[in-house]
Amino acid sequence: MKKVLFLCTGNSCRSQMAEAIVNAHLGKHWEAVSAGTKPAGYTHPKAIAALAEIGIQHQGRSKLADEFRATDFDLVVTVCDSAAEDCPLWLGKGRKVHHSFFDPAKTDDMDDFRRVRDEIAEVIPEILAAHAG
Repeated sequence: MKKVLFLCTGNSCRSQMAEAIVNAHLGKHWEAVSAGTKPAGYTHPKAIAALAEIGIQHQGRSKLADEFRATDFDLVVTVCDSAAEDCPLWLGKGRKVHHSFFDPAKTDDMDDFRRVRDEIAEVIPEILAAHAG
């Protein structure tokens, strides 16, 4: 099984949703975790609610990226521009790719959480498929 780390700044929304979606939909082939360069310390309630709307139960835990330095990942995906800048070189094992998603916490609008959730559900499997080999 391949391992992927989703890296964001706060690890409260986008990376949490990516982790949950991959584990729920691609769990036979990928094990996903998420972390932040500056963790918020919580998973945004609207991110959890947006996931629940599509049948994914996720509690999440906001974690510091350093927690995973010794973990061998097949892929590290930065999902926000700030994390890509803060972490231009992933010091652990794993190829790094970047795809920026809008931060729905900036608007706190449930429709933005849904839109980003759906974009993650569409784009992340494509990224993983492109790097599965």
